[in-house]
Amino acid sequence: MFMGEYRHNIDDKGRLIVPAKFRDGLGETFVITRGLDQCLFAYPGSEWTQLEQKLKSLPFTKADARKFTRFFFSGACEVEQDKQGRINIPGHLRDYAKLKKECVIIGVSTRVEIWCKELWEDYYSSSEESFNEIAESIVDLDL
Repeated sequence: MFMGEYRHNIDDKGRLIVPAKFRDGLGETFVITRGLDQCLFAYPGSEWTQLEQKLKSLPFTKADARKFTRFFFSGACEVEQDKQGRINIPGHLRDYAKLKKECVIIGVSTRVEIWCKELWEDYYSSSEESFNEIAESIVDLDL
């Protein structure tokens, strides 16, 4: 399980240090792709395989299902950690997530998210304000 928040800088070559707490869980090679809310999602191989199976089961006759799977899979790529625990994030993913220098890497249960620091701070601030309301609305889920 992934949890926590870490801050690292991405270098000019697009390399980002994977937090030490996440390295073993992600594995030497893992998948990153466009995520929701303009961040990147990173999945260990086993989680990616499960997600892939779920997305394959979506009805291809539904336009929204086609759009989502195209968006999700077209951005996906395997990355490999180097000996220093860095990954090279491809340019199209850096552009999508607006990753320039300061990044926030967070653990979200079965995945890791990579955020531009400014976007994360904006998202966090706006979500924090409604956290109690959100908690009340999901109480019916028996959490």
